[in-house]
Amino acid sequence: MELNLDNLRRKLKETIIRTGFQIIDKNPEKNVNKLFEIAEKASRDEFTKSKIVSIKKYYNDMPSVKGYIENILKNTNKNCLKKFYSNFIGNAIWYGVAKREKIGIKNDTKIPFVLLISPSMRCNLRCTGCYAANYNKKDDIPYEEVDRLIKEARDAGIYYVIILGGEPFFNEYMLDIYKKYNDMYFTPFTNGTLFNEKLADKLAELGNVMPMLSIEGWQNETDSRRGDGIFNSVIKGMEMLNERGILFGASSATSNSNVDVVTSEKFIDMLIDKGCKMIWYFMFMPVGDDPVKEMDYMLSPNERIELGRKSRKIRTTKEIFTIDFFNDAPYVGGCIAGKYYCHINSKEDVEPCIFSHFATVNVKNKPLMEAFKSSYFKNLRNRQPYNKNLLMPCPMIDNPQNIRDIVKETGAYATHPSAELMIKDKEFMEKLDKLSEEFKPAAEQAFKEDFNNNGNYNMSKG
Repeated sequence: MELNLDNLRRKLKETIIRTGFQIIDKNPEKNVNKLFEIAEKASRDEFTKSKIVSIKKYYNDMPSVKGYIENILKNTNKNCLKKFYSNFIGNAIWYGVAKREKIGIKNDTKIPFVLLISPSMRCNLRCTGCYAANYNKKDDIPYEEVDRLIKEARDAGIYYVIILGGEPFFNEYMLDIYKKYNDMYFTPFTNGTLFNEKLADKLAELGNVMPMLSIEGWQNETDSRRGDGIFNSVIKGMEMLNERGILFGASSATSNSNVDVVTSEKFIDMLIDKGCKMIWYFMFMPVGDDPVKEMDYMLSPNERIELGRKSRKIRTTKEIFTIDFFNDAPYVGGCIAGKYYCHINSKEDVEPCIFSHFATVNVKNKPLMEAFKSSYFKNLRNRQPYNKNLLMPCPMIDNPQNIRDIVKETGAYATHPSAELMIKDKEFMEKLDKLSEEFKPAAEQAFKEDFNNNGNYNMSKG
């Protein structure tokens, strides 16, 4: 009976995808509400259905959202659009939900929505504050291991994988991975320096890859952190992707030196003009070679709060989608580490977060499920939310005593020198405590004013 139900779900999914493809092939921008109706009927839970209804309302009520969606449907390469619809929406968001839940119950754990993996930490740049600077080729994960881990993730219901590093396009075998797992969706975060016509053509052919190009502002901000000429390389990469109708976005590490620039109307309009469909804002974190010194670059309490407000305004007034890794926490129940996503570094340590360099499981020649089932990840989920104020979601910078207690209770080991300092270096610990205390008043006021002291607590445990 269970097998028949799975087959029924699979056939239903295939029917819905085919119907969507027919709309995509014939003036999709004229049939947006039909696509919403299909998605709404296909929703298997009230939460997903309510979100689709909300997006549909935004589309019909907000000119910027309407223009954004129609621009994607009209100007995106049909192959890329179909892969986004079938792989990300159809598999990762819809079909994968029941699959992850079923397998999670069977293994007494939670299966994350997205898997992050760094096949290599090697990079041709040395950006200020980056944790990837200390790795070399011997730490690369072999193709066979990446292949196994991606397969195990898909078998567990994970159809969305973010590729990090290092520079993701250093490993040319990843193109073979993208091709082999053509029912999955991949997002490599790249510095943009390795793009050329051949690579852009390949991505258009694959269709299931949506790159995010790192950019820290204009030429001055980008090149001062990443190196001379990098801004122009990123812009050239964007232009090559846009010419082929490939979906892509941008990623900015927001520090006190560029936060006003990357949220400015002029900068956002430039990204939209280049064809960028989304921008991720990652607050600068002290996880590099000299974390104590790097704290000098972090946002002030008011800058952090204003970043969230500006991000939400851009999201509803401009034809681009913003994701603010910290300030969007109230929408997802706080910190998502260890419950909705996790990271496999190039040594195959499984970390709960790309910024949290601690692990208890290494999956080299071990099943990926062992990491999901670990007492470490369970401890993280049981503690969440770390703070009732969901604008203070992080166990490292907002609630630093939590990371110390978690490491002590679970025996987690540091996977990067900065993590060791975070729980043992007196000066660093004191600065983190002070950072948390100074942010608290601003966070409390903003949580009350902007969120009415409420958030999506139903998602807090995963």
